[in-house]
Amino acid sequence: MFRLALAASLVSSGAALAEAPHVSTDILPVHSLASRVMAGVGSPDMLVDPGASPHGYALRPSQAAALQDSDAVIWVSDSLAPWLAAPLDTLAADAVRLELMDVAGATTHPYRAEAVFEGHDDPDDPDEQGHDEHAHDHSGLDPHGWLDPVNARVWLSEIAETLADIDPENADTYRANAEAGRAELAALIADVEARMAPLADQPFVVFHDAYQYFETRFGLNSAGAISLGDASQPSVARVAEILAIMVERGVVCVFSEPQFNPGLVATVAAGTDARTGVIDPIGRGLEPGAAFYPALIEQVANAFEACLSGT
Repeated sequence: MFRLALAASLVSSGAALAEAPHVSTDILPVHSLASRVMAGVGSPDMLVDPGASPHGYALRPSQAAALQDSDAVIWVSDSLAPWLAAPLDTLAADAVRLELMDVAGATTHPYRAEAVFEGHDDPDDPDEQGHDEHAHDHSGLDPHGWLDPVNARVWLSEIAETLADIDPENADTYRANAEAGRAELAALIADVEARMAPLADQPFVVFHDAYQYFETRFGLNSAGAISLGDASQPSVARVAEILAIMVERGVVCVFSEPQFNPGLVATVAAGTDARTGVIDPIGRGLEPGAAFYPALIEQVANAFEACLSGT
């Protein structure tokens, strides 16, 4: 459905590629959302190579040049890519900036440093949504907000309005693309909700805490995370906490990630009845472009469904 709607928007748009503003994005999911909004007008650049960690990155010369030419820069948050602040100031000082976790109406969650998780707040609780538009200190913010597709729907509209301000001639196209993308994601959300509902009582453990937004949105039961972050090794005490909670809660699945050695996950799962699965928060291996984002959410849902249900 997404691909058909995208093809229709490309055919119906009369805008020329040469008229497109220069837009830079940080990671694949953001690149995909910007691509959806820009369909028929142009294509955004991506600053972080697919497969690279967004937490620490050095721009290649071609990426630095793209950033310098940018009319707009769209990224998740300073807390996800703290290294981006300096090149933004030096190379793209005049570009319009859109930090997605700062967008009004976006759901945010605090960073969880503990090994064991207690439960989730309601993602539709007004206290969990948005924040002071002048507050740019994201200390303690979990930056993996793209894994809540409700956030992605909010961001599509904000990206469209940002680009409409820069490029009024193509404003109608940006807004129409965003609305089509929002409708597509609404259907995807409904489908994932139906698939995840039977799995709500199945506890699991993840390699690192990247999935809070997906878990909370779809009511899944995460018991804890083996590692504090994707670049750190867990302490012996933390692993012991995870092993204890696996027994206490009857964890049915332990998830690794494709870019990390699965040996630690296998060790944690050994001697228990827990299955092991693989899940990727950033969609390495998926084709970049407008269809990437819904494919990522589908892939994450598939991984949860397969391991939690044992199918």
